[in-house]
Amino acid sequence: MIITGLLLGVIFGFVLQRGRFCVTGAFRDVWIAHKTRWMVAFLVTIAVQAVGVAALQSAGIITLSFDNLPWLAVIVGSLIFGVSIVAAGGCATGTWYRAGEGLVGSWIALVGYAAGAAMIKYGALKPVNEAVRSVTVPVTTIHDALGISSWVLVGLLVAGTAYLVRRELQRSTTPMATLPPEKTGLAHVLFEKRWHPFVTGAIIGLIAIAAYPLSFASGRESGLGITTPSANLTSFLVTGNAERIDWGVLLVLGILVGSFIAAKASGEFKVRVPDATIVLRSVFGGLGMGVGAAWAGGCTIGNSMVESSQFTFQGWLAFGFTLLGVGIGAKLFLPAKRTPSTTSRPSSVPVPA
Repeated sequence: MIITGLLLGVIFGFVLQRGRFCVTGAFRDVWIAHKTRWMVAFLVTIAVQAVGVAALQSAGIITLSFDNLPWLAVIVGSLIFGVSIVAAGGCATGTWYRAGEGLVGSWIALVGYAAGAAMIKYGALKPVNEAVRSVTVPVTTIHDALGISSWVLVGLLVAGTAYLVRRELQRSTTPMATLPPEKTGLAHVLFEKRWHPFVTGAIIGLIAIAAYPLSFASGRESGLGITTPSANLTSFLVTGNAERIDWGVLLVLGILVGSFIAAKASGEFKVRVPDATIVLRSVFGGLGMGVGAAWAGGCTIGNSMVESSQFTFQGWLAFGFTLLGVGIGAKLFLPAKRTPSTTSRPSSVPVPA
């Protein structure tokens, strides 16, 4: 059954690439451009997934369990992760799918990310990880703490997200110039037409829902996740321990394949070699991503998207501190807005997708 991880990963990677879905970009836009369209798209993903998770649990198809909140690790790890994804030029999924597009900087960041996570989870830094994550408080989910049904929170999240979607759609936007279409029908929609952020967010939410029964059927009782599978893949490559290969590992490999297929079919695949500055930032940003995500117990997918849809304190705490970390990273690594009188040459630092 673990082969379903690869199949779902291919679909996931395809949608990520064609939809240009990168949480780093969504968080960055809040701080730099003061725009929230992609952030709202991310909330659409969480809201859609929250409905599915609550339905799957109510139907008895899945049963989720939670550990006490390792608050210190989540706060510190999420801050490190947020700063690092700006330096690396993409979050965990963003790095995987952009690697499939041919970005060498993302290849480098991806290696650093997987290596950093493996060092924290299984390597020399494992004792540090265990010590930091041992600082806990006895809380798990928001609805359990309040003594209410999770459906109450689902309803509030859906209603709030629907309001934000409506507000974004009512705002006037400047149409983007596009070339005349070369394809027709389904080929045009899949490989040429620009996907709307909210449609992309909803599709990813449905993919996240499908991940639960498929992953549970393989013996991995969790939803979408990127950090632990990336660490497991690194561990397997180094030690040859085949037990590390599970549904999640095939999922992340599928993201790479799906992104490559989408990029090639849409004419967007191109091997792009960064300059020395970007290489250094990719190395250290990737390592920081791995360390931060491992400490926090997840990345922007495992924590900010999946755990938040389950209404865990860990998920929403990670969401907030990752967003704060991105704000700090934007100040450190992204060029400030320039006035019209500025004559200096523009920075070559790439902005995450």
